[in-house]
Amino acid sequence: MNVNYARLAAILAGLGVIAGAMGAHALEGRLMEVDAKATGWWETASLYHLVSALALFAVGLSSNGKFVKGWWTMFAGTVLFSGSLYIMALTGSKAKAVVLATPLGGSLIIAGWILFAFACSRPREAV
Repeated sequence: MNVNYARLAAILAGLGVIAGAMGAHALEGRLMEVDAKATGWWETASLYHLVSALALFAVGLSSNGKFVKGWWTMFAGTVLFSGSLYIMALTGSKAKAVVLATPLGGSLIIAGWILFAFACSRPREAV
């Protein structure tokens, strides 16, 4: 892997911190107006967003290319999972595409962790 993976993950992590702060301070009243569950959606989205970004950052620092599939799988899952929850929290939208993106994204995050585990169990590739 190269430094661009770590750089992209660091940006994702920074956005996760910003999202968490916005939900706790700037959007708190707005979220409650949208839906009673919106604050919980936002908190879940920002938690998974940040945890996944930190994992992606750690893996991005590795120079080992065997983590690439897991990295992109988790990245896509984080965008879908957290993104769909952010949209639901801000708009109250229960559109089918938004609602279906949440479990799909969560499944991709899980798949990313599984791919990381398999990559760790394979012998180290020559660099």
